[in-house]
Amino acid sequence: MKVVFFGTPEYAVPALRAIINSNHEVVAVVSQPDKPKGRSNKLVPTPVKALAMEHGIDVYQPDKIRKDDISQLLSIPADIYVTCAYGQILGEDVLFNTKYGVINLHGSLLPKYRGASPVQSVLINCESVTGVTVLKSGIGLDDGDILHSRELVIDEDDNAISLFDKLSNLSAEVIVDVLDKIERGNITYTPQDNSLATKCSLLSPEMGNIDFNLSAKKIVGLIKGLAMWPNARIIIDDVYFKLYNAKLSSIEEVAGYKPGQVVVADNKRGLHIMCADRAIEITEFLPINSKKMSARSYLNGKQIKIGSYVK
Repeated sequence: MKVVFFGTPEYAVPALRAIINSNHEVVAVVSQPDKPKGRSNKLVPTPVKALAMEHGIDVYQPDKIRKDDISQLLSIPADIYVTCAYGQILGEDVLFNTKYGVINLHGSLLPKYRGASPVQSVLINCESVTGVTVLKSGIGLDDGDILHSRELVIDEDDNAISLFDKLSNLSAEVIVDVLDKIERGNITYTPQDNSLATKCSLLSPEMGNIDFNLSAKKIVGLIKGLAMWPNARIIIDDVYFKLYNAKLSSIEEVAGYKPGQVVVADNKRGLHIMCADRAIEITEFLPINSKKMSARSYLNGKQIKIGSYVK
């Protein structure tokens, strides 16, 4: 089949590469506009655009796909459009322009976690299983018929960064098989059970402010879910830290400590902070003006006072 692929970030690259390497033909790619990067503010192509350019595939980058003139894009002969983390909502002119319409690679097991932040939200909500769903896109938000879904067990040490990578690769594993079945005419379209639907919204910087009066499990989920952006953050002894990973603490000597107090801080046992019900261990962070590291590595050369309150 002739495919137009819509995608923008690194997350979408494996799926595009899989289609390029298949028997299907990617006739065009649509991506978000290039953005300036670094001190020079030089425009840098999106990861999806960069891969398309490597293979000589035409790239279209409308600022607003529902408002701009995209007649040239719509005139490209194609059988199907595939979307994966494109970043814009498609209009009816795109949705119904090809024989097989638009199929979308969504990073959750629909109908759970419809919306903009499914990968992060499953971690924030302490889920143990997630996956990828291929659905037929319609006018509604992620509510179209399901063509295929594949489960993925969330590992104890997964955060948003590692889970994005896993789901990105899983998307690449399933997309070509789905396209093959559509072409052969043996794909099943299964309506979603809307009574089971849940939604997730855009993340915001304010979510990174940790309230240690919450349960330890909830705080660990928040730290993991925000690891890519905007990051949970704390200040201990006037040092600012961005947090990337954490787990429930195995430390039992927590009597007398209040939520937000440092319980343990050494290079053998790590950094443990009290929450409402028990302590958590911060396993990976980025101290200000430094690099990302394990808390134990940081405590090899730095000290954090036991009993200090986290801000």
